[in-house]
Amino acid sequence: MGPLAVDLQHLLCGLTAMRDAQQSLQEETLDPADWAEVERLATLMVSDAVRNLAGLRERPVWRTMPEDIRASFATPLPQGPTPLGQVLDGLRETVMTYPMGNTHPRFWAWFMGSGSYTGALADFLAGIQGSNLGGGDHAAVLIDRQVVGWLREMVGMPDSADGTLVEGGSAANLIGLTVARNAMAGIDVREDGVAAIPVPLRFYGSDQVHSCHRKALEALGLGNRALRRIPVDAGFRIDIDHLRAAIAEDRAAGFRPACVIASAGSVNTGAVDDLVALADLCAAEDLWLHVDGCIGALVAIAPRNAPLVAGLARADSLALDPHKWLHAPFSVGCVLVRDGARLRQAYATMPEYLEPAPRGVAAGPWLHHLSPETTRSFRALKVWMMLKEHGAERFGRLIDQNIGQARHLAELVDAHPRLTLAAPQVLNIVCLRYDPGGLDDVACKALNVEIMLRLQEDGTAVLSDTALAGRHALRVAICNHRTRLSDLDLLVSEIVRIGDALRPEG
Repeated sequence: MGPLAVDLQHLLCGLTAMRDAQQSLQEETLDPADWAEVERLATLMVSDAVRNLAGLRERPVWRTMPEDIRASFATPLPQGPTPLGQVLDGLRETVMTYPMGNTHPRFWAWFMGSGSYTGALADFLAGIQGSNLGGGDHAAVLIDRQVVGWLREMVGMPDSADGTLVEGGSAANLIGLTVARNAMAGIDVREDGVAAIPVPLRFYGSDQVHSCHRKALEALGLGNRALRRIPVDAGFRIDIDHLRAAIAEDRAAGFRPACVIASAGSVNTGAVDDLVALADLCAAEDLWLHVDGCIGALVAIAPRNAPLVAGLARADSLALDPHKWLHAPFSVGCVLVRDGARLRQAYATMPEYLEPAPRGVAAGPWLHHLSPETTRSFRALKVWMMLKEHGAERFGRLIDQNIGQARHLAELVDAHPRLTLAAPQVLNIVCLRYDPGGLDDVACKALNVEIMLRLQEDGTAVLSDTALAGRHALRVAICNHRTRLSDLDLLVSEIVRIGDALRPEG
C-alpha cells in the first residue's frame, strides 16, 4: 500500500471516530436525568390521587369549566421541554379538577362504571410493564387469557367458548355480529366479500337496541336496512310474537333470517329480553343468537338477581363490559363466542413476520387472531387485579346493591304525587319525570330538562334523559359502588324542590 493510500485510510478512520463521538453526544432518550426526582414527583402524584378518591363525596359531581381553563387547552404545540413538575401542576389545576364525574357517587347519567384505585394502579403498572398483547410467550398474554376464561365462567358459557378483550361494548358487539354474519352467510365472506352473499341477510333486535348495532351492520357492509327493529311489549322487551311474524315474512320475501340481537339490559330502561324464549326461537328457526349484555350480563354473578338473565349462557355470542359493573377504569370490553373456532376463523391471519417459533417470544399464542387489532394494550391487568383483590362474590353483591337502590328510587318516585315512573324498573335504570299535572308534553319536557341541567350545574347529581314511546323522561342509571340510599333520597328531594320552584303555578 502506497503512502497516499495509507494517509487516506488514516483520514477515513479519523472521520469515522469523529462521527461516532458526535453521535454519542447527540443520542437522546426519554428517560429522566434524575430518577430520584421522578420518584419524588410520582409519590406526590399518588398521594394526590388517593386524596382525590377519598374526598369525592365532598366535591360537586360536575362543575362548569371557567373560560380561562377551557382556553388553556387551545395553546400551540409545545416545541421545547417543560419540567415534569410543572406539567403535573398544570394537570392538577385543569384536567383533574374538571372530570366528567362518573367516579362520583351521584353520577347516574349513563351506564358507566365508577372506577377504583386498584384499577387505576393496574393501568399504571400495565404501562410500566409495557407489553403489546398482540401475542407471544410472556406473562401479560397469560393474564389476558385467564381473564377471558374468568369472564366466560362468570356468565356460564361452556369451555368450548373463546373470547377476547377489546376497547368496549361497541367493539365487542361488532366482533360478535361479524362472527354471526360469517357463520350465516353461506359463503366464505372473508374471501369473496359481502357482495357474493347469495341471499340478503336479516338481523333482528327490539326498537330499544343500542345504536352500536346499526353502526355494526353498516360497517359489516349489510346496511342499516338489514337490521329490522321489532316492537316491544309494555315492559320494553322484544315482542316474541312480532319477532316470529317478522322472521316468517322475511323468509317468504326471499331474505335469509340470520341473527337475533337480544338485550340483557336495554340501554334506555334496563329491560331484559326473554332470553330463554329467544334461545328456543333461534334454535327452532336456525338463527344465530347474539346477546348484548354490556349492561346486564354480569347480573349472572349477583346472588339475588341472577334469575333475571336466565338463558344468557345459551347465546352464540355475547358482549359484556368489565368497565361497568366490574368497575375497571376505561376501557375494557369483552366478546365471547360459544364456538371459539368461529371467532378465530373470522380474524386469523398468518403473515410471514408473525409466524410462530418453536421457542422464544414468538412461541406463545397470537391474540391478534381473535380480533381486528394487532396492537393490543394490557387492559386485562386491571380486571385481573380487581378480581384477585375483591373476588367475584363481592362484585355480585355490589350488583345486587345497585339493583336494590334502583328499586328504592322507583318506590320513592311511585309514592310521590308529582313524580311518575316512565318505565318499569328491572335492573339498575329508573326512568321518571316530574309531572305536576296540567302540562302538555312539550312543556313537561322543557321543565324536566331544566331540572336535569340545574342538578348538574349545582353539582348535586348528573342524570341523562331519553324518550320512551315518544315521551321525554329523566334517566337514572345506577352503576356506582359508592352510591348510598341517602344519595337517592337527596335526588328525589332536589328534583321535587327544583320542579316546584319552576312549575308555572309554583
